[in-house]
Amino acid sequence: MAGEELRDGVKLTNLDGPLFDGADATKRDLIDYLEAVGDRMIPHLRNRPLSVVRVRPGQEPFMQKNLPKYTPEWVERVAIWADASKRQVTYALCDDIRTLIWFGNQRAIEYHVPLLLADYSLGQTHLVIDLDPPPGEDFQLVVRAAELVREALAADGLAGAVKTSGSKGLHIFIPIEPGYSMEDAAAATRAIAVRAERLDPALATTAFIREDRGGKIFLDSTRSGGTTVVAAYSPRIRPGATVSYPVSWADLADIDLRDFTIRTVPGLLSAPDPWATEMPEPQKLPADLLEEGHTIPVARVQAMHEGKRRARAKRAD
Repeated sequence: MAGEELRDGVKLTNLDGPLFDGADATKRDLIDYLEAVGDRMIPHLRNRPLSVVRVRPGQEPFMQKNLPKYTPEWVERVAIWADASKRQVTYALCDDIRTLIWFGNQRAIEYHVPLLLADYSLGQTHLVIDLDPPPGEDFQLVVRAAELVREALAADGLAGAVKTSGSKGLHIFIPIEPGYSMEDAAAATRAIAVRAERLDPALATTAFIREDRGGKIFLDSTRSGGTTVVAAYSPRIRPGATVSYPVSWADLADIDLRDFTIRTVPGLLSAPDPWATEMPEPQKLPADLLEEGHTIPVARVQAMHEGKRRARAKRAD
């Protein structure tokens, strides 16, 4: 039948249908891309509970965590208790290209993983600072903000690797030694963001409430524990089907985010993998960084209380 074929034992269907509005790509293009980057992408997915964002024809994108009942038995999986929903969630472990292709056939476009492995007791493997610019902001300002984070890390004897978010921002990953509690990892992330903000408060902010950011680059330090981050090399549901692509610090100022799409990235794979060559070894977190981090309020909790306070004040007025 037209638009059907078999790859790695996976039956693929409707390959010639459009991927999503604005993608300028088909489902076949997605599968071809996942095959091309699989060897690079799988190491960043392996042994991590996988959440995917799927797009069915004529429907809005949706995030899928729990595996559907029709999932093939050969897909590796792990059951994890979800406190928020008070139930067991069965996540996929995307440990091989066959599984990646199966997800592609399910129209899974984005691949998100936590900073934890399937065994949560092992603790976080990385800290992440997410740089989020306001609408219409010049990407060079995001680059400058990333350099602030890099400078703050260096002052503490730390280093990280950087990738595009696949949207309009950047992600900085800082690998850490095993054994830190999730609370300590979250505290260290907050402290790094605050220290970077201090270097140039006119450019960057850690303000969680959007209206308080004043047009500055948001240094988001809320990614920790089981919260997810889009994986390196994952496509995004963005115009042109852009990709979250790792870059070297030396090249960061010269990139154009639109250059990394599911059509262009396979042609870049002959070069060494920046996510492997630029990623430092796991690092010990300085005691003073942890100490300061524990004095910084958790952003979401602080924002919730502030939102309630403002709502009360508005009612009183």
